[in-house]
Amino acid sequence: MNVKGMLRLGLTLALFATAACVGLAFVYTGTAQVIAERQRTDLDAALRDLFPDADSFTDITGTIQSPDPLVIFESQYAALRGQDLIGVAIRSSRGSYGGPIKVLTGIETGGRISRVRILEHSDTPGLGANAASPAYFVDKAAKLTFYGQFSGKTVSDPFEVKNDVAAVTASTITSEAVTDSVRAAGSAASAWFSAEEVAKNPGGSR
Repeated sequence: MNVKGMLRLGLTLALFATAACVGLAFVYTGTAQVIAERQRTDLDAALRDLFPDADSFTDITGTIQSPDPLVIFESQYAALRGQDLIGVAIRSSRGSYGGPIKVLTGIETGGRISRVRILEHSDTPGLGANAASPAYFVDKAAKLTFYGQFSGKTVSDPFEVKNDVAAVTASTITSEAVTDSVRAAGSAASAWFSAEEVAKNPGGSR
């Protein structure tokens, strides 16, 4: 092949490569938008599941800090009924057996856990993955799921696996990861509620 032929072939390949890159960029952009929209929809549904009486949710990410270095708070949302604060939802990430496990914890202003939802995980199917399964019960008679057992607990409870928290069978690491996340969220939310109350009533009652 002469030099001119090689240049023509190189130019053709470059044009094909450019077209492919542009096409992939459009596909990636469109897919990313779809994924982001799906995540927003799923999050909104989860928030309303945690606080069905709330009228709206306000993003307050960054105002509540995790007391546990192993638990990362990714986002926080204030649950409002009208203008009244009725609780907060904290999305957290904690290392688990298969990687980070994402937990959304709802905490009422009275200091109780409203509900807990496991949003994402990579733990073993049939073992750690049971923590997020609505068909796996830690109490079969009561049809109580692993994440369902946190509802109604107070932020002052121990939150200790195999003490006041029933573990997923053969999945202590997953059980502890979720429990740590809920404990951290409850403790941090309780402190934030107290600080907010003091800020509203700096003089206190007399």
